Amino acid sequence: MKMSKLLSCLLVGSLFIMSCGKPHDPESINSDMGGYKKVSSFITAGNAQDVVFKDQKVFIAEGEVGLMIVDVSNPASPQKVSIVSEGARGYSTRVQIKDSVVYLAAGSFGVTAINVADPYNPSVAVNNVGAKPARNIHIMDDYMVVAISELGVVFADLSNPAYPDIRGDISTTPGYAMGVTSTSDKSKLLVATGEYGLVIYDISVFEEGYGEYPMIGSFYTPGYAESVAVSENNKIAFMACGNEGLQILDFSNPEKIKVVGSFYHSGYAKALIYKNNRVYIAARKGGLQIVDVSDVTKPVLIGRVGTEGAFGLDVSGDYIYIADEIAGLIIVKAGA
Repeated sequence: MKMSKLLSCLLVGSLFIMSCGKPHDPESINSDMGGYKKVSSFITAGNAQDVVFKDQKVFIAEGEVGLMIVDVSNPASPQKVSIVSEGARGYSTRVQIKDSVVYLAAGSFGVTAINVADPYNPSVAVNNVGAKPARNIHIMDDYMVVAISELGVVFADLSNPAYPDIRGDISTTPGYAMGVTSTSDKSKLLVATGEYGLVIYDISVFEEGYGEYPMIGSFYTPGYAESVAVSENNKIAFMACGNEGLQILDFSNPEKIKVVGSFYHSGYAKALIYKNNRVYIAARKGGLQIVDVSDVTKPVLIGRVGTEGAFGLDVSGDYIYIADEIAGLIIVKAGA
């Protein structure tokens, strides 16, 4: 009898504990908000890490699997197009596209270039491109900039997109280069450098990737800087900073960078995209978070969709495409 009562108490206690998640615990916030709704999900071949949209298709970096292409012309019913594993060496974590060539960042195996002119029969053009360890890729007109962790960043010419031609580099980057972008006028390069934060370089005298690029500003951000995006006026940087969420920096004077706003809801801010006064954040277990930054000093959460492991995302029109490490591809539509 005593044993029976003890088991009953333990069962009730366990149920009580399970039902009392933290307010920001993703498991306790399952409902979508702000009119953003899941349209569909699609189980991918590997662990979806990142995604880019083009021509009604998405190209997904699939970890050890390589690349997966999915037709999303009907967002409610995505369809597999093809998978590229042979020749896609390493663990693919980030993806970009230029013309009909997809680039995968694959860590110690550098960059893989895949010809997707025929998406049903894609083929690896070249792998193991010497930008290692490749953490992230930024396309800047006819050049590719690769964040290569403790080694800084490296430039490659894409005059022939299928065969990146490695040029110069910036090897003096402090911290670990995890994400990289440029201002729209191509005068500055912004690098998210992990625990070091934001570093800015003057690339106005580019010299086809062989120039000398002085550091003109830096700022220690809270958290771990994973990704960076820039506003239209080339004065505000939006940074995904891990457990510290979104950090918003004014770099109009690179010598005096300052935080003007910040936002944290849940999860780990892994990647972000800025579009039309909104920042879209892939926050791993924190799911997709949409933040209104029309007033950068007062960012406001306007939408959220729960996912299991949002690692990367892309935005096109009313749709948001999420690379979820556990669930695969998730497609979300913005409400009216």
